[in-house]
Amino acid sequence: MESSSAATVSAGPSPGPTPADLLRRLRARGAADPVTHVERVPARPGVPAPWPSWAPPELRTAFARRGVAAPWQHQAQAATLAYEGEHVVVATGTASGKSLAYQLPALATLLADPRATVLYLAPTKALAADQLRAVAALELEGVRPACYDGDTPRAEREWIRRHSRFVLTNPDMLHHGVLPGHAQWSGFLRRLAYVVIDECHTYRGVFGSHVAHVLRRLRRQCARFGSTPVFVLASATSGDPSTAAGRLTGLPVTAVTEDASPRGGVTFALWEPPLLPPDSGPSTPVPPQSSSDRSSPPAPPQSSGDRSSPPAPPQASGDHDDLQQVRRSALRETADLLADTVAEGVRTLAFVRSRKGAEVVAANARRALDDAVPGLGDRVAAYRGGYLREERRELERALLHGDLLGLASTNALELGVDLVGLDAVLICGYPGTRASLWQQAGRAGRSGQEALAVLVARDDPLDTYLVHHPEAIFGAPVEATVLDPANPYVLAPQLACAAFEAPLTPADLALFGDGAKEAVDQLVAAGALRQRPTGWYWRHRERPEVDLRGEGGAPVCVVESSTGRLLGTVDGGSSHFLLHSGAVYLHQGVSYVVDDLDLVDGCALVHAEEPDWSTHARDVTDLSVVSVRSYVDAGPVGMFLGEVDVTSQVVSYQRRRIATGEVIDTRPLDLPARELRTVAVWFTLSPQSLTLAGVQPADVPGALHAAEHAAIGLLPLMATCDRWDIGGLSTAVHQDTEAPTVFVYDGHPGGAGFAERAYGTAAAWLRATRDAIAECGCESGCPSCVQSPKCGNGNNPLSKPDAIRVLDVVLANLPE
Repeated sequence: MESSSAATVSAGPSPGPTPADLLRRLRARGAADPVTHVERVPARPGVPAPWPSWAPPELRTAFARRGVAAPWQHQAQAATLAYEGEHVVVATGTASGKSLAYQLPALATLLADPRATVLYLAPTKALAADQLRAVAALELEGVRPACYDGDTPRAEREWIRRHSRFVLTNPDMLHHGVLPGHAQWSGFLRRLAYVVIDECHTYRGVFGSHVAHVLRRLRRQCARFGSTPVFVLASATSGDPSTAAGRLTGLPVTAVTEDASPRGGVTFALWEPPLLPPDSGPSTPVPPQSSSDRSSPPAPPQSSGDRSSPPAPPQASGDHDDLQQVRRSALRETADLLADTVAEGVRTLAFVRSRKGAEVVAANARRALDDAVPGLGDRVAAYRGGYLREERRELERALLHGDLLGLASTNALELGVDLVGLDAVLICGYPGTRASLWQQAGRAGRSGQEALAVLVARDDPLDTYLVHHPEAIFGAPVEATVLDPANPYVLAPQLACAAFEAPLTPADLALFGDGAKEAVDQLVAAGALRQRPTGWYWRHRERPEVDLRGEGGAPVCVVESSTGRLLGTVDGGSSHFLLHSGAVYLHQGVSYVVDDLDLVDGCALVHAEEPDWSTHARDVTDLSVVSVRSYVDAGPVGMFLGEVDVTSQVVSYQRRRIATGEVIDTRPLDLPARELRTVAVWFTLSPQSLTLAGVQPADVPGALHAAEHAAIGLLPLMATCDRWDIGGLSTAVHQDTEAPTVFVYDGHPGGAGFAERAYGTAAAWLRATRDAIAECGCESGCPSCVQSPKCGNGNNPLSKPDAIRVLDVVLANLPE
């Protein structure tokens, strides 16, 4: 459970160096100072409040046994609102005790009413497991908390449905298991008093839009059984949490945002890895292979795509091995910092953006520690999604008990597991939003003690911009959560699921919001629903297959060929890039090579091998405009928002020497094309305006391509998205616009709200893009400004100076 009062104490090793001393030692190990800015976040005292009068004595005693002498003011305020029947979201910082804010009214109700039940939803299994430990530790008679998720043994599920009064699960299990089987859950749903939605800021984009309708389906079933539960939501600090929570639940929600918990001071450093010496490798990217080396025709020569949907982490041993590094890899820099902090006895968590990156950081840190002190590397491990349940639980236990001093993790540990006993957090690359950045940084700090947080910049336009513009981190408000429940690609499948659970009625359509009647009509026309005087009925025997997370299908199992052992899973959307035949796959520091990818059966067969090369998938992209929703006519410049069709296909992969980056060869792949109808923002320029700006016709493709890459890299500054959530394409003459055009599109069917956000903030977005390119210290373009790790055309052609000229034309004409 998150720290809930000053009396909560985390165990750990004896005090090490202060954060300031530790940072001084880390900065001194190189010739040049890599720190661009140090922000001192001051400590603050807590403001306690008395226990609410309605809190039963046995509950107060139980919390006191766990070290909670009294609630903080925001906990008491949120708990009282919920207990009085008001839907509430508590949006405060990491370790501010949000758990107590919903546990207090929920458990008080369970103790007062022996028939009442509570449903708790978490975005990750780790968070649900951690909350189960916290509730069970209170030892309250009759509560019987239990986790109900994909890891729950079949034998236990019936007992949980019948006897547990505090069920902890996730939206996926609610969608796949509880709601379709609502008859078996009728007793639980009939008595449901509270629905707790933890870390609700993570429900954004397509996933958040799906979850919004899963919650409406839950409300619909509760109403059928005669219950109207109170919704209590917990969120990291975010912009306009009341509106976001209301959009998620479809209900009016009151926000509690004043954080009254104590906080230790944080020393927050922005760290830019040093430039590599000129002789460390080629300074220009390797151009793509000719079309004869690909298994299908390449994209049109005037177009260049920056791929998106489905999002996938870079296939690299460094963070951008597709590109020749200008700066030292953020992965290698983070691994060295992790080794240095562990050697100092400092308990450290390193957040790494990709699964493979987490493995690489842990392996490199272990190697460095073992070279210094044999055996010390055993105090470091990796943690990521795709591990089996037993592996995850053992790593969590080792971290909590101090057996591990350092952990390299994906954002799987951003939420949930009680990591407040850590001394330092390393963040390898900007995590995409300020909310995630502060959530990760907040994992450091031991019961009000000082902590160190370090953001290690990747060679990426956004990271480079942020480490040189600290006001964009420390002086800016946290983003609002973006989701769009009206997305027809979300709404129609969710209405089909609702109709499977019980026939839809006209009254139900208001519950599902704008566009519901149109979506039902489409389902009737498609033969999925049958209209009767009493409503709309699902016509098929089997239930609809709907992927909440928009990851492109069911997970693909990774199986060792020789033993049949299941190593882990990769989401279906990433499988084309990570598990194609010949791909190198890392699992717990062990390298495997993929023998075969069977997309029909969802299985990739691999064998253990330690090659001296890494693999990098390449794809081609084409785009056509379907419709225009809105546009701005700015003379020689046009700014548009509308629907587009995107076709992409992984056609080949490169093998590159790990040590030198040398391209060994390019091998063709025969994988199916993927089609996507989504929402895009795009701008056009007249050829005359480009000529007047000094952009020669031959340089237009490289200018637009470079501007496209940088614009994609900077969009997460404006919207709650990740670079891998969006894609782009640029062309000197597009067939639909008949003009030089740059497209940026959402990488999910129907869109996720990111393109709309870009359109609404176009001037500010493109101004930051222009500044990031102009302020980069490179001469001709690098990963810090205009090169992209996911470019389907191998970052060729690119023109950094002409990209600045293109954006100057746009900004000179586009209204603010």
